[in-house]
Amino acid sequence: MTDVTTGTTTPPTPGAAADASRLRAALAGVRTEVGKAVVGQEGAVTGLIIALLARGHVLLEGVPGVAKTLLVRSLSQALSLDTKRVQFTPDLMPGDVTGSLVYDAQTGGFVFREGPVFTNILLADEINRTPPKTQSALLEAMEERQVSVDGVSRKLPDPFIVAATQNPIEYEGTYALPEAQLDRFLLKLTLDVPERDTEVEVLRRHAAGFNPRDLTAAGVTPVLGAAELAAARESAAAVGANADVLAYIVDLARATRRSPSVRLGVSPRGTTALLAAAKAWAWLSGYDSITPDHVQAMLVPVWRHRLQLRPEAELEGVGADAILRSIVQQVQVPI
Repeated sequence: MTDVTTGTTTPPTPGAAADASRLRAALAGVRTEVGKAVVGQEGAVTGLIIALLARGHVLLEGVPGVAKTLLVRSLSQALSLDTKRVQFTPDLMPGDVTGSLVYDAQTGGFVFREGPVFTNILLADEINRTPPKTQSALLEAMEERQVSVDGVSRKLPDPFIVAATQNPIEYEGTYALPEAQLDRFLLKLTLDVPERDTEVEVLRRHAAGFNPRDLTAAGVTPVLGAAELAAARESAAAVGANADVLAYIVDLARATRRSPSVRLGVSPRGTTALLAAAKAWAWLSGYDSITPDHVQAMLVPVWRHRLQLRPEAELEGVGADAILRSIVQQVQVPI
């Protein structure tokens, strides 16, 4: 591991290295299990695993029918984690998500009934279809991992992540997510329509009797538990970062703030998010310290939803992904 303050590297102990290798192999098994149900979304699977390791939330964007919901359900089953789904609609109330006080006729008092947010993986389906009042009900849960009702704070289970989906092409009856909430998503992953061969494989599986509502019959089995995931998180958090790489992340963030196409660049929360994601990716790749390559690999999914573009840039069709790739080419890489 690399000491950030001195830049010196301390080799990991043999026992710790063996444990890390075992946990990485188990997470590779998670990808294999998810692949039994979901075809052609390997990048999104890896992104969700990185979010779990980095204790972050994920925004999944794609047109209907590209297996966003199936992906999350398959991942939770492979990890033996509890998952709950909330279909966000215009009439959904905050208490429908967080829980509320209900009257108990037997005791003559009010008791708290937990909402679906009390789970390990919360699938917030079509999160942009509910008004800001209900969207904001998730803010405390996402940031503090707790829910406050009637002045009492209640801790959420660990691990806890929100996997929210939204449709990028349908705007009628939707509400744009506030910037404060967007900034709390570690990653924004895009799920594209599969290539021809991949779609043929999807149909082949369905023709053979695959039922997306019965993951057990599909052969998806748990290969990792909450305790092992917690150990993997600790191991990933221990990945080092030298001073030059930290400065590189800051230089990239400052470049977004100076870009003529950007109205509001990446905040300090965005730089810490990129560091956490780069650590998780470096650990999954078998490194004990992050490199500029790890930073560059995670930059677009971590920052694409944090940029506010100028209206003229949007009119010209300039996207956040293109701006970020241009910034990577312009900022000097530490040697």
